[in-house]
Amino acid sequence: MAHDLRGAGPADDTGGHGPRTSPMSVRAGLIRTARPKQWLKNVLVFAAPGAAGVLTHGTELGWTLAALALFCVVASGTYFLNDCLDVTADRLHPEKKNRPLAAGVIPVPVGFAIALVLLVGATVGALAVTWKLTVVLAVYVGVQFLYSLALKHQPVYDLACVAAGFVLRAIAGGVAAHVPVSAWFLIVASFGSLLMVTGKRLAEQVELGEAGGAHRATLDLYTPTFLRTVLAISAGGAIMGYCLWAFSLTTALKTHADPIWYQLSIVPMGIALLRYTFLVEKGHGAKPEDLVLSDRSLLLLGAIWVLLFALGIYAS
Repeated sequence: MAHDLRGAGPADDTGGHGPRTSPMSVRAGLIRTARPKQWLKNVLVFAAPGAAGVLTHGTELGWTLAALALFCVVASGTYFLNDCLDVTADRLHPEKKNRPLAAGVIPVPVGFAIALVLLVGATVGALAVTWKLTVVLAVYVGVQFLYSLALKHQPVYDLACVAAGFVLRAIAGGVAAHVPVSAWFLIVASFGSLLMVTGKRLAEQVELGEAGGAHRATLDLYTPTFLRTVLAISAGGAIMGYCLWAFSLTTALKTHADPIWYQLSIVPMGIALLRYTFLVEKGHGAKPEDLVLSDRSLLLLGAIWVLLFALGIYAS
């Protein structure tokens, strides 16, 4: 009989005599805990190599794909670790109690073991690409561990930790492909990441209302005014940073072509950031990856931006 996620008790966490779980349920639980849908975030590793115009080079593309795969493994490892650390609190939550670890589908010791294998294996495996990628992954693991252990309950620090995860993904692509990561690129990545994280928190407040604290402790500590202030600063910083980056790319890429394509790319990028901020204000940013993929305007603006940026790189 298939295991009921809602019927597991604490005894299942230590391999006790709780309800038996079928192999199919265990496999489904492992996949669910790994959160493959969240791997979409890892496409940020293509940002720096793409901006440098090296994704058409076989070697650099291969290293970038390796970085993508390793970050997917590490990200899944952090999800296993987070769910293990939160198992007690998750059992008291109306929705999170159905997570495989909280429900007893996966015993907690097994979850810790899987997390350790994924995190250590991917971090050490990154040495095959470059030791710099190992350092980036190690820093990511450290930040995520501190976040899961304590910082996700601390206002401001929780925003910084999540945003740092996005920035480290962007850096990973650069070090894997052996391309320099410019200061302007890091500024855009940092403010853009903070924009998405802050938008997520604001949307969660709108969506969950007074019950938000049960979902995420910091939601009761943030005021809407504070989050909107950070959102405005992030959007402004991202737009300004991108404008300055776009005007400096001709020099950075060592080309003497007319930089008009980079300058034109500012238009769809700026509109996309404003569109995203507008949707967040409407309460639609609780799941950023779903919002980006479901909004036709954002997809169209993204396609236009890619076209203009590609022309700037390859039409010179």
